[in-house]
Formats: sequence, structure tokens, C-alpha cells
Amino acid sequence: MKSIVILISGRGSNMESLLKAVAGGSLPVLVAAVISNRPDAKGLEIAAAQDVETCVVDHTRFDSRESFDAAMIKTIDSYSPDLVVLAGFMRILTDGFVRHYDGRLLNIHPSLLPSFPGLHTHRQALAEGVRVHGCTVHFVTPQLDHGPVIVQAAVPVLDGDDEATLAARVLVQEHQIYPMAVRWFAEGRLRLVDGRVAFDAEQAAEGALISPQVRVSH
Repeated sequence: MKSIVILISGRGSNMESLLKAVAGGSLPVLVAAVISNRPDAKGLEIAAAQDVETCVVDHTRFDSRESFDAAMIKTIDSYSPDLVVLAGFMRILTDGFVRHYDGRLLNIHPSLLPSFPGLHTHRQALAEGVRVHGCTVHFVTPQLDHGPVIVQAAVPVLDGDDEATLAARVLVQEHQIYPMAVRWFAEGRLRLVDGRVAFDAEQAAEGALISPQVRVSH
């Protein structure tokens, strides 16, 4: 069974969705630890309540991104995870950190990348007047909010939407596709080929039903 480490900075709702999937038997992984850069992250309490080991590497105790990331690498590697999962981890990672976990570092971003990278994605989407918005699970590369796409989920932007209503609709889909993507990785059903995600034959057949590149929810 593959093991994962989850990184959070706050409540970690995507972390919680992963833990629920593991507990429910739909995500066959061992969650070795949940690590936060903030000692007051609410997600630590949620993880501990489910008997998941937690750890804090407080970024305020380090004088540079490089020294913090080096400490993170040391802590993460002590658990020997097969995959590192970013779930609301609000730190810009150094190139050295990303390259250390090349091909085994996932992130979920609340937009249909490459549209609206960075912060305030729902505000950006509303300002641009797009009719479709969503979220993306991708492998992490040194370029911020960029990397080979594993799965995306799309939702309609409705008349009268504000940031809160649109964010809530997208979040429902985030909680669906992140456990799905982690499961595919754990089962060896996807791989990186020339900088793109390739699926095995079984995954391609499943994709015909769930559309792994764009999954629209009405």
C-alpha cells in the first residue's frame, strides 16, 4: 500500500476529504502524517481526532525559504512517503523542494488551470465574466500553479454568483476529484510521459465515463 504525507496551513477541508475517503475504503493509502507550517492550523485537530500523526514545522522560526524547505524535506522524508499531497498549504515552495519530490508532489488549485493562477481565483473568474469555472489537480513543478494536469472538474458560473457561492460550488468538486487523483496515483494508473499525464488502459476506459480531463457538474 502506498503512503502519503499531507501538507496543510489551515483547516484543511481537502485533507479532511482525503481522510474520509481513506476511512471509507475508497482511497487505498496509508496517511503517514499531516504536517503544517502553522501550529494553530485547525486541520491538525481534525487529523489527530482520526488518529493520524501530526507534525508542525513553523515557518516563522526560519530566516529563509530555503532553510524552511530543507527542514520540511527532512521532516517529510522521515515518513518515507510515496506521495506528498498539498491540501491548502499556503507557502511558495522553492525549486529545490519541488525537484526533490519530482513526480510525486500533487496540488489542487481552485480554477481550471492555466486560467487564474495565484490567489483570489473566484474573484478573478467573476471579474472576467467566464461562464465555466472549476478546479484542477496537477503535479507540481517549479512554476507556480503550473504542471501536468491529472483531473479537472468544471462548474457553471451562475447569474448572481458572488465569491462565496462560487467557491462553495467549486469546493464540492475539489472534494470529489482530489481523492480520485490520489487513488489513481496509488494504484499506478497514471504516469508522467514527456511532461504530460498518461493513463493506463483501464483508466482510459473509466475516463470515458467520468471524463478525467474535464468533469462538468450542473
